[in-house]
Amino acid sequence: MNLKGKVAVITGAATTQGIGWATVRQFAAHGANIALLDLEANDPAEHASQISGEHRGYSCDVSQRDQCEGAITDIMRDFDQIDILVNNAGVVFGTRFTDITPDEYEAVIDVNLRGNFHMCQSVVPHMRTNGGGAIVCISSIAGQVGGGLFGSSHYAASKGGIFSFSKALARELAPDGIRVNAIAPGVIDNDFTKGRMTQDIKTDIATKVPMGRLGRPEEVAKCCLFLASDLSSYVTGAVLDVNGGLHIH
Repeated sequence: MNLKGKVAVITGAATTQGIGWATVRQFAAHGANIALLDLEANDPAEHASQISGEHRGYSCDVSQRDQCEGAITDIMRDFDQIDILVNNAGVVFGTRFTDITPDEYEAVIDVNLRGNFHMCQSVVPHMRTNGGGAIVCISSIAGQVGGGLFGSSHYAASKGGIFSFSKALARELAPDGIRVNAIAPGVIDNDFTKGRMTQDIKTDIATKVPMGRLGRPEEVAKCCLFLASDLSSYVTGAVLDVNGGLHIH
């Protein structure tokens, strides 16, 4: 699996225990040049400097259209091409439906769903010029089962929307040589679960997973690598379940 010469844009990439950072490491190990996007507070430039190779970090709040467009302009200036986009940035809240404020609802939708829209609209014209590309959108099992252990109703709605969005985009962009796929992780032992779940809760959840454990960020990252590479050259509009069989349990 060779990504040498490819430029990959990865959002939500600078949280060291997260799926984004694991994806950065996987892509870098396979030769990609990476543009790490994350909030300024997470210092994406510093994270980029920790990986050997031609990588750069850019501050970007994906809920803000102007920041997405600005980051992509800077990336094109620095790399002159974009071949891969991984929409990983996301937020999760466990607020009960009756307690969700309109502002909190919009905040979740803005990052998790509109962020995908903003990034794709900013990147797709450059992929078209380049003759194609691959887009991977990180959704969640929450979008399939309606939240529950996996976030509240606004989180489930945002992640469910990613499925339809990525399929519609796959249909529209296929003639341009741009593949679009989604990944639906289950409960991953990452920065989201740490601090939100006690070990007892994790152990209880693991009993419900056919494979008997929580997932690891690198296991999702490897699936991103597959969908971004030529190994999946005839795959578009797909949803890849990465949850240890939890979706069938």
